[in-house]
Amino acid sequence: MTLTAPRPPATGSDDAALREVEQRVLWLATAVVDHANRVRPNPSGLKVGGHQASSASMVTVMTALWLEHLRADDRVSVKPHASPVLHALEFLLGQLDASWLTTLRSFGGLQSYPSRLKDPVPADYSTGSVGIGATAPIWGALARRYVNTRFGAGGTGRQWSLVGDAELDEGAIWEAVLDPMVADLGEVVWVVDLNRQSLDRVVPTMGATRLQGMFAAAGWQVLTVKYGRLLEELFTRPGGPALRDRIDGMSNAEYQRMLRRTPAEVRRTLPGEGPGADDVAALVAGVPDDELVAAVRNLGGHDLAALRQAFTRIDDTRPTVVLAYTLKGYGLATEGHPQNHSALLTEAQLHELAASVGVDPAQPWAGFPADSAPGRLLAAAAGRLRRADVPAPTPPPVPADLGRTPSGTATTQAALGRTLLDLNRAAPEVGRRVVTVSPDVSSSTNLGGWVNKVGVWSHEDRRDWFADDAETILHWREKPSGQHVELGIAETNLVGVLGELGATWSRWGQPLLPIGVLYDPFVERALEPWSFTVYAGGQSLLVGTPSGVTLAPEGGAHQSITTPSIGLEQPGCLSYEPAFALDTEWCLLAALGQMGRPGGSSSYVRLSTRPVDQALAAVPADPAARERRRRQVVAGAYPLRRVPRPAVTLAAVGAVVPEALAAAERLDALGFPADVVVVTSPDLLFRAVQARRGLDEAPGWVLDAAFPADRAAPLVTVLDGHPHTLAFLAGVRGVPATHLGVTRFGQSGDLDSVYRAHGLDVDSLVGAALDLVD
Repeated sequence: MTLTAPRPPATGSDDAALREVEQRVLWLATAVVDHANRVRPNPSGLKVGGHQASSASMVTVMTALWLEHLRADDRVSVKPHASPVLHALEFLLGQLDASWLTTLRSFGGLQSYPSRLKDPVPADYSTGSVGIGATAPIWGALARRYVNTRFGAGGTGRQWSLVGDAELDEGAIWEAVLDPMVADLGEVVWVVDLNRQSLDRVVPTMGATRLQGMFAAAGWQVLTVKYGRLLEELFTRPGGPALRDRIDGMSNAEYQRMLRRTPAEVRRTLPGEGPGADDVAALVAGVPDDELVAAVRNLGGHDLAALRQAFTRIDDTRPTVVLAYTLKGYGLATEGHPQNHSALLTEAQLHELAASVGVDPAQPWAGFPADSAPGRLLAAAAGRLRRADVPAPTPPPVPADLGRTPSGTATTQAALGRTLLDLNRAAPEVGRRVVTVSPDVSSSTNLGGWVNKVGVWSHEDRRDWFADDAETILHWREKPSGQHVELGIAETNLVGVLGELGATWSRWGQPLLPIGVLYDPFVERALEPWSFTVYAGGQSLLVGTPSGVTLAPEGGAHQSITTPSIGLEQPGCLSYEPAFALDTEWCLLAALGQMGRPGGSSSYVRLSTRPVDQALAAVPADPAARERRRRQVVAGAYPLRRVPRPAVTLAAVGAVVPEALAAAERLDALGFPADVVVVTSPDLLFRAVQARRGLDEAPGWVLDAAFPADRAAPLVTVLDGHPHTLAFLAGVRGVPATHLGVTRFGQSGDLDSVYRAHGLDVDSLVGAALDLVD
């Protein structure tokens, strides 16, 4: 498979013009932040912010990439704090009108960090949550390969990440780098902005050698761009090897301090006190002041020739990392200062920068004449980078009901695998768009039958050495036509892949229906990166299973408590927790129908391993009544038990619905007739409540269907999760209410004991109801 487009070698014929563009980018990025903070009116006085120094360190790398090396099929994740550089390049390349340059961090203007959905020129990848944006192109590469092998439509091109060196402290970075799938992704290229500073300080240890070893051990090509031409030339002179050793051996802090010294101080302190000090002193004695000062800061990440040489050496058969040594605040008065992260140039310093780069501060947004060398260079790059529009796709319609009525005893978790198999048969065009992803828990989350049916995805056929083993139940057939992606045990990677598989409709016009399955307690571990993929426009279905203290023997470590609340509160996401197998099918189909399209949505579905008698669902046999039930299920709630004059209403979610039904029977016997309402989505019910007050656009009819005014009665809510999830329901009809749920860490035990300990058992429900009505 062709992974990257052919790349003719770049030439240095336009270096002078390229340097002019680089200097203009430096000015524009700096001026954009300055305007946002010093020029634009700010009545509230709140800090606006921006990162002039962090932008400056990436100016050379990004200018070189955009003007020489990138191709239209390439995608780039830009480190969050370099967004002003991205916008400066977009402006110079004719993609962004100058009027936008005055809107950084204003309402409706340029976003604080690159955004796929909110910036006027959509970024290739949204960044901002440290480490997540850096890893996104890895999963983008995997998603494109999947689309290529399954539909032949992913194209070619590299996937670039421009990474701040401080981001490498994030664990998510190394979970991605080390995943077994990543070593084959030769289109992935990271460029690390090695400026050796973090937000508050100079990083105390060098780290580069350690980083080289860590990336190399993971199978990556490692290219280091440390010094520029000035220093490399000095290293060839007598005393040059001693000078190299001296600079290589400096601590980060000592080197950074050298950047702030006068020429005389540099001459005095650069030789140091080691065995080569005399050789270094003799060498620098013959170097003029301006050349010496320039040489000390002549790092490879700001040398066009050094970067060009590194980029042309990229090996497309494996991932590559380019460690580019840079200066934080390159070219600015704040260059190299340990507190320059959020520092702003003074007005005087801004004017000095304008003079040094040849810009009139009175016309800060000037471009280049079209017939100038920089203008021609920019025009050529703009033409090379121009992309064809991606037509909005029309995914195949997802059926609302597959026609089965489950019987016997079943779990909602098992209903997941059953639904996928039935969907494949009933709607094959939809089924071929489904791709499941799991962090090594396929069999334990009931995906075994699905995996056996569709196979495991791989970009090449791999032999199944256990195919002839009669005791093998889960058949691991890896092939390009597979529809299941298995990762290592890292939830962050799982949701990263989900997000990118869920964005293929907008990148290449190929909608997928990605479903990620993980243990529900670990949803919280995956939440931030998954939430970020939703923010970035990825549409996916996250299934948390098994869940709750219903996992009684598993103990507290595997018992989720707060995830129902997360489903209620997560933007851009529908959440469901069905009680029965058919409810599960309907909810899953409704969630899939929201994906792979403009204006679509992600979903979170919480499932259980508790076996439940499916006869309790009392599914109507009449087709019209069945459809009415289905509509209520996917809208958030439905009445399961009605009595003529209810004294109390029990509203239950998921696995504890059998307890609610049993409690209703006992309350009837005590003379307090009880309705039972099954809540399938606290999320949708809350939206309906908000819509009644004009605060949401969700349909409100489900509240009247589940909690009609003429049946208003004291309310007991119960779920295997935190009780506040359903507390808002008391306000639907203004009734007294008690809310039961889990507020403590769980422990191992049999189901009855665990339910009793948390007040989810029948006795607790009956007692809570009696307290309200008696």
